[in-house]
Amino acid sequence: MIKSVFMGLGLAMATSPAIAADVEPLVEAGWLAERLGGEDLVVLDVRSGIDDGGDRGSFEAAHIPGSVYSSYTEAGWRETRNDVAGLLPSVSSLESLIGGLGIDNDDTVVIVPAGTGATDFGSAARVYWTFKVLGHDEVAILDGGFAGWQAQEQEVASGATPPPDAADFRGELDTTLIATTEEVQAARETQAQLVDARPADYFRGETQSPAATAPGTIPGARNLPFHRLLTQRQQAWYLDSEVLGTRINAAELDREVPTVAFCNTGHWAAIDWFVLSEVAGFDQVRLYDGSMAEWTRGEDLPLALAE
Repeated sequence: MIKSVFMGLGLAMATSPAIAADVEPLVEAGWLAERLGGEDLVVLDVRSGIDDGGDRGSFEAAHIPGSVYSSYTEAGWRETRNDVAGLLPSVSSLESLIGGLGIDNDDTVVIVPAGTGATDFGSAARVYWTFKVLGHDEVAILDGGFAGWQAQEQEVASGATPPPDAADFRGELDTTLIATTEEVQAARETQAQLVDARPADYFRGETQSPAATAPGTIPGARNLPFHRLLTQRQQAWYLDSEVLGTRINAAELDREVPTVAFCNTGHWAAIDWFVLSEVAGFDQVRLYDGSMAEWTRGEDLPLALAE
């Protein structure tokens, strides 16, 4: 029998013991507004072209006061290797990127997506996962992103910002959060859960991503479409706390079973990883950053298509 993810009517946030008591994985605009300017707090705006027009120009036109900018798609948060897009860069590259933003190991980082659609939450979730992979647990995502910040009439700044003073950031790779192709193959032979974060048409093989060489999904995977975990309110997109438990239970997922989330390039899957690991409190959740872009390039790796 599949164990129910949520008991009762409410959604309880699962806070990792490694995260400071004052910082949950998902924070509200009011919480952040009260702490702006605080010591060791960095507000990291990751808007990019994936948000339908987000870029440094958008940041300079309007942003949260004191925040720093780093384009999710252009700054180096992901890289392409061997024709596989969306892979985690080396630890040294990420140390240089993060330290160059003025972030050190003592800082609490609040990541701000655009908040303009379901997909752009993946930008924040993927950057959040990257910090966690590097062993940096003092990190959170602003629910609703910058669009939500504006909709709630919080203070907004504008204009170019000076580059931050570089800091010394050191990361140590936590391999328990990453799944390799070989580990995904092994997971298919065990009790592990494979979770496909893509919309149902991708899962059924009716739609193929340009990043993949063939349609379909990994045999045995269950579908938890990322876009059904978010909802729009007042022109901003938030995690939909009222339906998360229902969606997860409908996918017949067990919080105590090791889980691997994947999609096309490890972007949408970051949303499922965040929801399962950081919100729903699943015990062991990994992100397969290679996802279908890498899986479909493997020799003799099986694919499942809708019958």
